[in-house]
Amino acid sequence: MGILAIICYLVVAAVCAFIAEKCVPGVIPGGFPTSAIVGVIGAWVGGNLLGSFGPNLAGIALVPCIVGSAILVFGLSLCSRQFNRRA
Repeated sequence: MGILAIICYLVVAAVCAFIAEKCVPGVIPGGFPTSAIVGVIGAWVGGNLLGSFGPNLAGIALVPCIVGSAILVFGLSLCSRQFNRRA
C-alpha cells in the first residue's frame, strides 16, 4: 500500500466518521480529531465484521465503514457520558 492509498483511506474514513457522528445522538469528546481516529478504527472494524458491500471509494466499502464508525461513536459517547456523571 502506497502513501497515497493510506492518505485516501484516512480521508475517506474521516468523512465516514463525520457522517456517523451526525447520525448518532451524543457528543464525542475531542471533536473532529477524535472522530477521525474513531472513523479509521470503525472502517477497519466495519470492513472486517460486515464484509465488503455497497459502494467503494479508495478501496473502502462505505456502508460497513459508516456502520462501524457509528457503533464506535455511539459507544464512545455513552462512555464519555458515564464518566461525566461520576465527576
